[in-house]
Amino acid sequence: MARRAEPVEAGEPARPERIAAFRRGLSAESRAATLLIAKGYRIAARRWKTPLGEIDIVARRRRALVFVEVKARVRIDDAAQAVTERGRRRIIAAAEFWLAHHPDDAEREIPFDVILVAPGRMPQHIPDAFDATR
Repeated sequence: MARRAEPVEAGEPARPERIAAFRRGLSAESRAATLLIAKGYRIAARRWKTPLGEIDIVARRRRALVFVEVKARVRIDDAAQAVTERGRRRIIAAAEFWLAHHPDDAEREIPFDVILVAPGRMPQHIPDAFDATR
């Protein structure tokens, strides 16, 4: 059985709270991806890393290439508050990196969605939550 990657500091084992947060993030992203698939999206990438930041989920649906930010907190309201201006700039820059490396996607609509995740609740999908011009 393959082991999942764990967050590691340079040469040091990760602290238990960091490992727990990492696993919660993986779980939230899996729930978000499942929701998107149920809505007819095709997942193109998960946890796509660039020098400019990471994109949680890249998905396609019809003519759209959707970049999705997933936020998980104890409460949905707290997850919504965690979508910051700095985070939006990071995902926009990472999306530009994606498009530079996947030129066939450049002609697609490019919405930026957010999925909010909290324990015991269905993930909340916010389509077109922000765009590159806001």
